[in-house]
Amino acid sequence: MEYKVLTDADLNFFRKTIGKDNVLIADLDVYASDSTERLQFFPDVVLKPDSAEEISEIVKYCHENLLPVTPRGAGTGLAGGALPIKGGVVLSVEKLNRILEIDEQNFQVTVEAGVINYNLQQALAEKDLFYPPDPSSWQSSFIGGNIATNAGGPRAVKYGVTSQYVLNLEVVLPNGEIIWMGANTLKNSTGLNLTQLFVGSEGTLGIVTKAVLKVIPKPKEDISILIPFRNLYEACDAVSAIFHTGIHPSTVEFMEQRAIHAAIDFLEEINIPVEEDIQAHLLISFDENIDPELQKCVETVSQFDIGEILFAENQAEKDRIWLIRRRVAEIVKLNGYTIEEDTVVPRANLAKLVEAMHKLADENNFKVVCYGHAGDGNLHVRINHPEFKNSYNVPEFQSILKKLFKIVKNLNGTISGEHGIGLVQKTYLPIVFSEVNLALQKSIKRTIDPRNIMNPGKIF
Repeated sequence: MEYKVLTDADLNFFRKTIGKDNVLIADLDVYASDSTERLQFFPDVVLKPDSAEEISEIVKYCHENLLPVTPRGAGTGLAGGALPIKGGVVLSVEKLNRILEIDEQNFQVTVEAGVINYNLQQALAEKDLFYPPDPSSWQSSFIGGNIATNAGGPRAVKYGVTSQYVLNLEVVLPNGEIIWMGANTLKNSTGLNLTQLFVGSEGTLGIVTKAVLKVIPKPKEDISILIPFRNLYEACDAVSAIFHTGIHPSTVEFMEQRAIHAAIDFLEEINIPVEEDIQAHLLISFDENIDPELQKCVETVSQFDIGEILFAENQAEKDRIWLIRRRVAEIVKLNGYTIEEDTVVPRANLAKLVEAMHKLADENNFKVVCYGHAGDGNLHVRINHPEFKNSYNVPEFQSILKKLFKIVKNLNGTISGEHGIGLVQKTYLPIVFSEVNLALQKSIKRTIDPRNIMNPGKIF
C-alpha cells in the first residue's frame, strides 16, 4: 500500500478541525517511540483531538485521502503498537481524559480512552469500588491502551484481564463512523460480540473513544508476603502447589534473583535483605479469607527450600515490596535488558519455561532475567545481548526468538499474554497460528479497514 504524502492542505484541514495548537509538526521525539526496546519512528504530524467527534472528522479525512493513522495512548506499550512505522498521523487520545460517570447502583463506570488507570482506581476507591486490571504501568497507562492490548497485571490471576470488565465501547471506525459496540449489561447474547473483537485489536480496527467498564466492591483489607526460594525451579513449582490447596491469592508474582537485586540496588529507599543463596522470590497477596488462606500458603511453601518470609501487613510495608515489582521492568531495562518477551504457558510448565530460557541464553551468550505473573503462567523474559539491543529487523536475534517461541508452543503456551503483538512480535505469529487462522484474522481486518489506514504494519 502506497500512502499519500502529507501536504500543507492536509495540515490546514487538521488545524481547522481541532485548532492549530493541537497540530504538532516539530519536536515529535516523544511520539516517535514507546517503551519497546530502543526503536524510533517519526510521524509526519501529531494530532490531539479532545472528542470522539473530532477524531471522527480526522479519521474520515485520512480514510478519504489515504493517510496512515497510528492511534496512541500513553506510550507505555512493549510491542511497538504505538510506533508510526508508516509515518503519517499519530492520533493521541491524551485529551480524552474524563471519567464521565460512576454508576454505583449498577457497578459500572464510563470513561474516555485517555483516562489513566491509576486515576480511575483512585476515583473508584473514594466510593469503595474497585477496577481490578492493573498493569505495571498503571500510574501512566491509559484505559484505551489497556483495552487495545487486553492488559492484565498482577491481580489477573484472581480477577481476570481487561476483557472481562469491558461491557461496551464507543469506537471510531476506519471510515470515520462512530458506533457503540454492545450494551451496558452484564449479559449480552445479541448478535456477534463486536465489543470483545475490539478488545486486544491494538488500534488496527478502529479507535476506542469511550468505554463502559464493570467494577466491583473494593476489598476491605489485604496482606502481601515476599517468599525467598533457594532453588529457582522450586519457586516455579510452588505456584501450582499453592493452587492445589484450593486457596485463591489475588496475586502471585515471580522475580528472579537478578531482577530483585537490580531493583533493590536502584531503589535506595528499599532496604530488604536478600541472602546470597536465594535464586527467586514469590510475591503473594490475599484480600479475602486472609488468615486461613495465608496459613495454608505458608504451610505449602514451607515444604520447599525457602528463606525467611517477609510479611507486609501495614500499608508502608506493602508499598515497599510492591515498589520493587512495579519498577522492576524499568530498572532491568536501564541495566541493559532492552528486549522483553511476554511468554505465557500453563502454570504447571513454568519451571520448564524458565529452564529452557536459561539454556537458550547460555547457548547464545546473552543474559536473561525472568519475572512476572506466575499465578497465571505469564512470565516476562528480559534479554541483555552484548551485540543486539533490539529484536526488530535483526535476523540473527529473530532466529533465537523463534526457538524460544517454538519451546513455548510445545509447552502449550503462546507468545503474548498481555503486551500484544504490535510490531515486534508479528514475525512469530505463524508459530502459534495455522494458515487458516491467520487468513481469517486478516480477512476481518480487510473488511473493517479496507484501505489499511488504521495502525498499518501492526499484528499482520
